[in-house]
Amino acid sequence: MVRLFFIVFGAVSSIYAGPVEEAVASLQNLDLSLKILFLMTVLSLAPAILITVTSFTRIVIVLSLLRHALGIPQSPPNQVIIALALFLTAFIMKPVFEEINKNAITPYMNKEINDKEAIQRAVEPVKRFMLSNTRKEDLKLFIELSGENPRSPEELGMMTLIPAFLVSEIKIAFEVVFIIFLPFLVIDLLVASILMSMGMMMIPPMMISLPFKLILFVLSDGWELLIKALVVSYK
Repeated sequence: MVRLFFIVFGAVSSIYAGPVEEAVASLQNLDLSLKILFLMTVLSLAPAILITVTSFTRIVIVLSLLRHALGIPQSPPNQVIIALALFLTAFIMKPVFEEINKNAITPYMNKEINDKEAIQRAVEPVKRFMLSNTRKEDLKLFIELSGENPRSPEELGMMTLIPAFLVSEIKIAFEVVFIIFLPFLVIDLLVASILMSMGMMMIPPMMISLPFKLILFVLSDGWELLIKALVVSYK
């Protein structure tokens, strides 16, 4: 279990290889308890790091803005949105996790490879996933900003790939939300026009349009279509 902890920690920390390696090197002469404290501090950031290299960002943005499109920004509650996003992320990332387990964790636990090789094998599937789901325009932008000149995508540094991947995820999420907003916007405009033509300007249009938007979303199997679109959108 302890060895498994270090391989997972190593895979996560390799994303920020430069700063982490320098910090770890400076701890070589410290007491063991201080090293454990340092590792626990870095490990506390692991969930945030893992979220930035998975499909979580796109999914949680789309699900959160869906509530605003429906006109019910408090329902489903944040806990439900985050839980659904986490499980969808695990479902989408399952092939990547299985490859990491097969090529990195299992051989390492069987003592067939060393620590460094296990970390490299664990990072490779994550890097391929990010490259296949990052727009070329965003990737090109951050390569130019970083000053790197990689001869192949495999040589691209994670510090350049991660922000390109996140920007690409946010862009795609906003495009999906724009498409979702359109039918609900039409309903809001129709209801507002009908109320104005009837002289019922004191009635909030949202109160009348909300049931129509909900029934449209339910009858069109909106949840099924949205989740299917999110899952299929990943290569």
